[in-house]
Amino acid sequence: MVKALLIFLMQFLVLCLGKWVGPTYKGVSCKHSPLSSHDISSLTHMLAQKMDSPLRHELNLALGLARQAALISRTVLSEFLLTHQKSEVDSVTKSDFSPVTVADFAIQALLAGTLSKAFPDDGLVGEESADELRKDPRLLHKVAAVLKVAKGWEARDENHVCDVIDLCKGEGKGRTWVFDPIDGTKTFLKGQQYAINIALLAEGEGWRGREEVMSVVACPLLDWTLGAMGGATVINDASVDKTGKGAVIYCVKGHGVFVEPLFNKTDDEKPRRVPQHASQVTAIEELKSVTCWQSLDSGVDTMHERVAERLGMDFPGNDLLGWVNRWVCLALGLANTTIWVYKKRERKAKIWDHAGAMLLFKEVGGKITDVDGKDIDLTQGRLLGQNFGFLAAPQRVHGLVLEALKEAMRERENLNTVSGST
Repeated sequence: MVKALLIFLMQFLVLCLGKWVGPTYKGVSCKHSPLSSHDISSLTHMLAQKMDSPLRHELNLALGLARQAALISRTVLSEFLLTHQKSEVDSVTKSDFSPVTVADFAIQALLAGTLSKAFPDDGLVGEESADELRKDPRLLHKVAAVLKVAKGWEARDENHVCDVIDLCKGEGKGRTWVFDPIDGTKTFLKGQQYAINIALLAEGEGWRGREEVMSVVACPLLDWTLGAMGGATVINDASVDKTGKGAVIYCVKGHGVFVEPLFNKTDDEKPRRVPQHASQVTAIEELKSVTCWQSLDSGVDTMHERVAERLGMDFPGNDLLGWVNRWVCLALGLANTTIWVYKKRERKAKIWDHAGAMLLFKEVGGKITDVDGKDIDLTQGRLLGQNFGFLAAPQRVHGLVLEALKEAMRERENLNTVSGST
C-alpha cells in the first residue's frame, strides 16, 4: 500500500513539474512535454528546489509577449526590405525613420503597456524614450499603426503610446523588468540576426543586491535546433534560419534553460531543455569562442585575438554583433567563452544589453565577471557603472581564462586605455 502510494505521488509530481513549463497566452499554445520519468537525477534536483516556480505567471506572460514583439519586428522588417535596395538599407541609421526606430518604439510600448498593467508595482527599464515621438506626429502615427499587429494590449490613443514608453525612463528599484526591444540594430536592418530581450530582476540575498531571476529572449531569425546535436557548428550574423520558425530561449533561475520554436510550432516540436554543458568543461582545450570581430569600435580586437591565441581557441569563432545574441550563443553551447575589453575605462555597458540574457549562460554552468574578475553589478541603474568589460567562461576554467586575459593586458603596448589612466 505504501509503495503504491509513493509511486502515485512520484507520478503526480512529475506531471506537475512538466506543467511548470507549459504556459499559454492569449490563445498562443506554448505546450511543453513533461519531464522524462526515467531521469531520476534531474527530477530529484528539481524537487529539491520547488515543485513549481513562483514566477510561473511572469514566465507565461513574457513568453506570449516575446512572440507578439517578434511578430511586430518581422512585419516591420519584411515591409522595409521589400521596398528598399541594399544600398539604401546600408545607409539607414537609427536616427532616421527606419524600421528599427518604428519596431523599437512599438515593441517597447507593447512590453511596457502590458507589464505595467499586469504588475503595477514593478519597475520598468527600457532603452527608448518617447521624446522623438512627441516631436514627430508622423512617426508616432506609424508606431501606433504597427502596434495593431500585436494582440493582448491596445493603446487608448497615440498619447497613451508615448506615456507607456516613458514608463521605462527610470532606473528601476525593487523588482524590475528590463528589456531591449531590438538588440542588433545594424544586423536587423539587413535582415540578419537580432534579438528581443525581456528580463526580470529582483532583490537578491545578502551581498547580491539585485539579481536576474528570469529571462526570455526571442531570436526571430535563429534556428531553434542549433546546439541540439552537438558538433562544431559556428554561426555569424548571416546564419539565418531558413524555416522561418526562429527561436525563443528562456529560463527561471534555478530551473534550467529551455528553447523552442518562436513561430509555427507543431505538436511534434517539443521544447528542448538545454544541458548544463558549460559545467562539464574542465580544460582550456574545450573552449569555444563567440565575439564581435572588427564590427564595433568600442572593443580592442587585437586584445581579444591575443587572448584566444594564448588559450588555443579558434578565433573569432562565432561572430555576432548583438550582445544578446552572443549570450544566447553561449547558452546553447555553440560557444562557451567570450571576452570583451573596451578601449576606454570610462565606457560602461547598458543594462538592457545583458540583464537576463546573462542568466541563460549561468544556468548552463557558465561564470560571468568583468575583465577585472568582479561580479557584474546590476544595482547601478541603467549602466553597469561598477564594471569594465566582460569575461564569460565555464566555471571550472574561468580563472585560467581570466589569468590569460590579465597577462595579455599587462603586455599590451599602450596600457592607458585599460588601466584607468586617461
